[in-house]
Amino acid sequence: MLQSTPETRGERGRRLLNEIDGEAGHAVIAGLQDIAPDFAELLFEFPFGDIYAREGLSLRDREIATVAALSAMATAPKQLGVHVQGALNVGVTRQEIVEIMIQMSVYAGFPAALNALAVAREVFAARDLKIEGQ
Repeated sequence: MLQSTPETRGERGRRLLNEIDGEAGHAVIAGLQDIAPDFAELLFEFPFGDIYAREGLSLRDREIATVAALSAMATAPKQLGVHVQGALNVGVTRQEIVEIMIQMSVYAGFPAALNALAVAREVFAARDLKIEGQ
């Protein structure tokens, strides 16, 4: 009987990154290959291979938390866009994403919420164009 070898952190991270972020996540990783390939590997291993793989929260719940945090930070619009896409990929609705961002206005301020909503609008529009083009 063949025994399967357990997934490595990197393998587990790649699998979860693909499930959550698909092409957008892999584009981020590919964009680092020429300048910081070791950092690209860390992005597979730590956030996705270790943290996202933990029990206790579903991928949907983790993406809700990530969208909320990035919206409140208001300093990472590209990463917020990737995670809005990821949230949609794991079952968070557009209305829920909008509500998350509105909720963040209470804690992070209206400018942060406005910037987050602008990112969401861009992601929604790009997703609609992709669906129309199929």
